[in-house]
Amino acid sequence: MSAGATGVGSLPGGDAREAAKTATGSFEDFPYLPELSARGPGADMIGRSIGLLVDMYAHVEPSGWRISDRPGRDTRRARSWLGEDLDALEEFTQGYTGRLKVQAVGPWTLAAALELHGGEAMLQDAGACRDLAGSLAEGLREHLADVRKRIPGADVVLQLDEPSLTAVLLGRVRSASGYRTYRAVDRQVVEGTLRDLFAVHDGEVIVHSCAPEVPFGLLRRAGAAGVSFDFSLLTEREDDAIGEAVEGGTKLFAGVVPGTDGPLSDPGGSVMGVRKLWRRLGLAPGTLAESVVVTPACGLAGASPAYARAVQAHCVRAARSLADNPE
Repeated sequence: MSAGATGVGSLPGGDAREAAKTATGSFEDFPYLPELSARGPGADMIGRSIGLLVDMYAHVEPSGWRISDRPGRDTRRARSWLGEDLDALEEFTQGYTGRLKVQAVGPWTLAAALELHGGEAMLQDAGACRDLAGSLAEGLREHLADVRKRIPGADVVLQLDEPSLTAVLLGRVRSASGYRTYRAVDRQVVEGTLRDLFAVHDGEVIVHSCAPEVPFGLLRRAGAAGVSFDFSLLTEREDDAIGEAVEGGTKLFAGVVPGTDGPLSDPGGSVMGVRKLWRRLGLAPGTLAESVVVTPACGLAGASPAYARAVQAHCVRAARSLADNPE
């Protein structure tokens, strides 16, 4: 089996058809639904996921997204853009069969980003966090059903973006004033919430975080089929957790190619670190291609369109190099 490659989620620009064409053309075996945050609030990662919520609404304040009592313009715009993106993806995946990835923000990053009426993060209210996770679960169920209806041959992979997860676990999320941080959320609660949310999808669920100190062990126990991360932020401290995850069947979505414009090394050089990690962990080189999917280090919203296209093609070549020369 060849090592796969896919994108993380965001692309530069605001043209849904152009983005869908790039995401499906670059990754013929593992396309994804692009996010185009340059269009403005509602197309951003948080806004798009707020648009998925059921019976829960939010609007944009200068400080960010804040909870509302009824759907307003911002929520409607988020839903309309998602519809546009799905229409474009559907157009470019006619007759497609195989893996297809869609992304949404996970419950903990959403709780850290979404403000209650008073301006504090939802994260400080355990009941509000539960309601949010429940609303997100309902919304994801509907969204996944819609994707399956539009692209019946797709084996849908759900990616939950959780860049704030480590900060939530370690009590590092800052309050509205910025002078204090919210209390760390109990690991059991975090894990249980994720496990319940993963259960809405009967296919693969992966969790993406391009922050340092990704909690590999917790995500594996919660049932994530894969973890997507910025490979350059790994330290040897994570070796044991990664080794256990891989041996337990967890896929690594290794972000090995920089997400912002710069020179690209040769494809083999991009995955050199992954080969070294395998040797350090004493894992069989033959398992590399089954366990690793090559991606950019993070979303490509900040890249130039030309670099975004080059990076995606580079990921495919790097994955091929990994499959052909695992040693």
